[in-house]
Amino acid sequence: MFCTKCGVTVSDDTAFCPSCGNPMATLASSATTAPINANPMNATPTPVSAAPMAATPGVYVAPPAAFAQVSVSPYAGFWLRLVAYIIDGIILDIVIGVPLIAILVGSGVLAGLSAAGNDQSPQAAIAMLFSGFFLIAILIALVVIWLYSAYLESSVWKATVGKKALGLIVTDLEGQRLTFGRATGRFFAKVVSGFIPFAIGFIMAGFTEKKQALHDMIAGTLVLRKS
Repeated sequence: MFCTKCGVTVSDDTAFCPSCGNPMATLASSATTAPINANPMNATPTPVSAAPMAATPGVYVAPPAAFAQVSVSPYAGFWLRLVAYIIDGIILDIVIGVPLIAILVGSGVLAGLSAAGNDQSPQAAIAMLFSGFFLIAILIALVVIWLYSAYLESSVWKATVGKKALGLIVTDLEGQRLTFGRATGRFFAKVVSGFIPFAIGFIMAGFTEKKQALHDMIAGTLVLRKS
């Protein structure tokens, strides 16, 4: 038997506690019903604090979306522009070179036949042909490259084929589409860039603040990554 008040335990069937007179309870019932004071020293049990523990300061972990917002420069650097230039160069070589070579070969054959008919030296006739052809070829190539660059960069594409393939556009300093006149000025400003030794005028696109080559600074243009 077990006293629910003072905690005294007796082995017989005494109905009341010999110490305090409180009704006794069986040990089986005490297993399910907690005594008012189960402390043999009659001490008041210390209550367990229900207050939540203070949060331990930790390291803030940003959500994944914050890492997705990586700052990417809108300006196209030197290497992207170089690849675009190579693509455009291949296209222009095909457009200009193949017809000019065909014309040169045909003209050479005609010059040789003409020299043979007029009893002239074939070497002299071919030399004169090559001199004139060289000047004409330079003029034709210049006009074709100028129209190719200026027309496409001032078109709705805002880019040559090479730049468009790499997602680049050419704009003014406000990001607006170029006029044909400004695109023409940018093309001929490349002549100035070409006069700078070691191609510094073009390499400037790799380290200037807005990735501008010298001709971009002269013409007031930008080469941007298309968003």
